[in-house]
Amino acid sequence: MNVDLKEESLLTEIAIAYYEHELTQEEIAQKFNISRIKVGRLLRKARQEGVVEINVRYHPVFTSQLEKRLIDEFGIQRALIAIDEHNENDQRKQVAALVSSYLSNTLKDGMTVAIGQGRNVAAVGEHVGIFPDKQCKFICGIGGVQRNGEPVDADHTCRNLARKFNGINETLYAPAYLEDKSFRDVFMQNGVIKETLDRARKADIALVGIGDMNENSYMVQLGWFTPQEVTEAKIHQGAIGDIAGYGFFNLQGEPIDTVMNNRVIGLSLEDLRAIPCVIGIASESTKAMAILGALRTGIINIIATSASNVNTILNLSKV
Repeated sequence: MNVDLKEESLLTEIAIAYYEHELTQEEIAQKFNISRIKVGRLLRKARQEGVVEINVRYHPVFTSQLEKRLIDEFGIQRALIAIDEHNENDQRKQVAALVSSYLSNTLKDGMTVAIGQGRNVAAVGEHVGIFPDKQCKFICGIGGVQRNGEPVDADHTCRNLARKFNGINETLYAPAYLEDKSFRDVFMQNGVIKETLDRARKADIALVGIGDMNENSYMVQLGWFTPQEVTEAKIHQGAIGDIAGYGFFNLQGEPIDTVMNNRVIGLSLEDLRAIPCVIGIASESTKAMAILGALRTGIINIIATSASNVNTILNLSKV
């Protein structure tokens, strides 16, 4: 739907009168000599055309109530709930800021943090702020991946976080994904790789992304998974999402055996389950179903997402 310059000017004037000057629709109709019905239509059009953007800013008390409901429902430790943003990048930054703040307040000298891959985890490492010095280690929980555009691999994020907190980082010197299980078995026999993964398994905290079954996901872009395989896993196996990019589960939180199994060099779902604090991060509004399934796995101890996602999850959990 497009508007010409004259109509856009009218939309803007009416929107200002209604939202800023707080005139009633009847008063606006009289002022512009148009019908009350037309005022309502033009206000709707102003929202559709982006002349007006409505942002709901949640009061801290409201997000605290949402957090309590999530804790009661799923038995998690915390919920880091960000205000809603229309822009996906802005939303990701809001969620990353909450995770960064949590780490700043929680990390203690000597702790180890296992780091996963993906845009939401990487955004924590990219967050700009003041970070306290912590004698911590940030260790890769998955091998390296080809940088397809923005750097979202675990090693890049480890280095960012170690630099911000003045800690140290440890690389997992292996590819994240291998086409054949037998190749993976060979890599897993390497002493350096085994020792790094063993240290990652003993981490105090893990940062992992939660993914949905999207045919254009990061894994598909990397060539790990074809769009057809994603569709088949959804339709025939009931896969609803993944933790860390490769640990798939259904809506009930039960693990799903996919073609990805035994091809990734990284922490398994059972490895993550043994880590005391697993922070699952998912900012996108498309991921509510995946977050619900992830929470039902019992692996996630802290969820970091948006307020609208939390509302959707709480409603879905009743079904």
